[in-house]
Amino acid sequence: MPIYNAQILEISAAETRRYAGLKNAKNFDEKNISDACEEALLLLQVRGIYKIYDYDCENAVVNSAPPFKIFGNSITKHLAGCEKVACIAVTVGENIEREVTKKFDAGEYVSSVLLDAAATAAVEQAADELEKAIAREVSKQSLKMRWRFSPGYGDWNLENQQKFFYVTGAPEIGMNLTESLMLVPRKSVTAIIGLEKNFSADKNIKQKKSCATCTKIDCIARS
Repeated sequence: MPIYNAQILEISAAETRRYAGLKNAKNFDEKNISDACEEALLLLQVRGIYKIYDYDCENAVVNSAPPFKIFGNSITKHLAGCEKVACIAVTVGENIEREVTKKFDAGEYVSSVLLDAAATAAVEQAADELEKAIAREVSKQSLKMRWRFSPGYGDWNLENQQKFFYVTGAPEIGMNLTESLMLVPRKSVTAIIGLEKNFSADKNIKQKKSCATCTKIDCIARS
């Protein structure tokens, strides 16, 4: 159950703009975005954890203790052929969330929205870096990775989060789960990554994660 603590040195301004719903906005002062990214860097408390389990792809069961059954056509198809899975949890902490709320309560709405977007970009970057660490480990076993897939994505029902949260080891890095299945701190991610030795030629399985594979067509961050 490796614990991962990464330092993010730069937050993507382009992703911050996208998460703020400004991808197509014209004449927006880029300094506002860069300032939000710089402020976010000072507030981040990046923590991550991952656990690798054997996976029964025929029955869609993660062999954790206790075993975890996966439900959903899109997620089971995505993991088809995998013999192991990496279950991950990543957070950027509560400090940045508190500052977002503080700005909003003070009526600094633009700054609040941009800082919130920068935090979202940061947690996704942290998850990307955690994936790289996992890739280095599993490559020694000749395993290849699929892209990460989170509860609530596609038709993997968010209710699965209730058990999956503990499969990832998230409580060990200070994360919590509310009764409404929201992650705390709010800027956190849990996800599963399929691992296999014989990478499938199925282009639908190999497809890189993108907005094109997501069913939420009304998302403001959609590219």
